[in-house]
Amino acid sequence: QVNLVESGGGSVQAGGSLTLSCVASPYHYTYGMAWFRQGPWNEREKVASIGSDGGTDYSDSAKGRFTISKDNAKGTLYLRMTNLKPEDTAEYTCVASSYCSDAYCALHAYDVKGQGTQVTVSS
Repeated sequence: QVNLVESGGGSVQAGGSLTLSCVASPYHYTYGMAWFRQGPWNEREKVASIGSDGGTDYSDSAKGRFTISKDNAKGTLYLRMTNLKPEDTAEYTCVASSYCSDAYCALHAYDVKGQGTQVTVSS
């Protein structure tokens, strides 16, 4: 059973930056991984994903502002968020797929989930 633990959430002002981390234990470099979020008025959405080959995919709202990356040696997934906006306020959850390795996994393929970390952006 893989355990995902997120950290790095917090409160920032609009225009600020945050970096979320997700430690996977045990870590499987073959797993496709992603960050999802759900805000108070929004449905759950995929923000960014990364495959075992390092390929990435971003939502339109994340492109140009967020960067997903991973460190296989540390077993850690990251999400660097810059130029944050109030609409980025949400609970961010780290997810992984035990059977899909690329950055374009179907949403239901992510079968491992962390507990989430809250990001609040004030205007």
